[in-house]
Amino acid sequence: MTGALASQGYGFLSGPSWNLLADVQNMLSFAFMRNAFAAGTASAVVAGLIGYFVVLRASSFAAHAISHIGFAGAAGAVLLGVNPVLGVGVLSLAASVGMGVLGRRLRGRDVVIGLVMAASLGLGYLFISLYSGNATDAYAVLFGQIFGITTGAVQITVLTSVVVLALLAAFYRPLLFASLDEEVAEARGIRVGAVGLGFMMLLALAVTEAVQVSGVLLIFALLVAPGAIAGRIFRRPAAALALSAGVAVLITWVSLALAFFTPYPVSFYVTSLAFLAYLGVRAAGRGAGLGRRLATSLSPGRDTAADARPAATVRM
Repeated sequence: MTGALASQGYGFLSGPSWNLLADVQNMLSFAFMRNAFAAGTASAVVAGLIGYFVVLRASSFAAHAISHIGFAGAAGAVLLGVNPVLGVGVLSLAASVGMGVLGRRLRGRDVVIGLVMAASLGLGYLFISLYSGNATDAYAVLFGQIFGITTGAVQITVLTSVVVLALLAAFYRPLLFASLDEEVAEARGIRVGAVGLGFMMLLALAVTEAVQVSGVLLIFALLVAPGAIAGRIFRRPAAALALSAGVAVLITWVSLALAFFTPYPVSFYVTSLAFLAYLGVRAAGRGAGLGRRLATSLSPGRDTAADARPAATVRM
């Protein structure tokens, strides 16, 4: 981004300085950056909250599939001459409904998801081959185009985020119950199939929103990594949800800032930071567990040899 702006006469964008406040003011002085931060924040909040349930429900493959299916929707939209993001939303919703109906339970759904993803990718390739013009818009959906988002698109993104969050809040309790234990939830009268279908549709909307930030091929990182990180740190769902959304927003903000001051794309930073953050949390967790085991083994006054011996019988 720095190189592109410098070529247009913005020579002062040589990189970040030690004055963080001045750098932020400089960055936000551009309308496209304000639009990018607004749309990116809205998409990240939704991705973080939905992503927590993706991890909790072991639906990472479904999220991966829907994000790839979106490419077929973008290609079909380009063929029809409409907005590619609209195509992503339509086909992602259709695919999510198909996955939810054909695979009503969490277990055994991988076959259905794999078949739907394969069929959709083949359809996307067909659309691209039929299109005789420049399919740049369809390919841009693959890796995101956050710096090119318009004010109107930002408004649509924010409005969609509000709708998704409202729907998530409306059936938060049954979704959480069904995600923790399907069988018990069904025994308690919760319609597990309907809850799963509703969640898949929310996942499709989250993918459609975030497609402009990191693209359909890389949105998987923003949907899964924050939820996985939050699940390793907090056991309480409310705290984990808050942390997941916060991590997703932080990754997006840092990625936008780095992409502004460097020639590398936002999607690269989103995926790299998400991966590094997850590795860091895992390493910290293992380090803490090793520390606890060492502290236990070295604690004074404990006879480890006696602990290893079987308990003596009590004589009457």
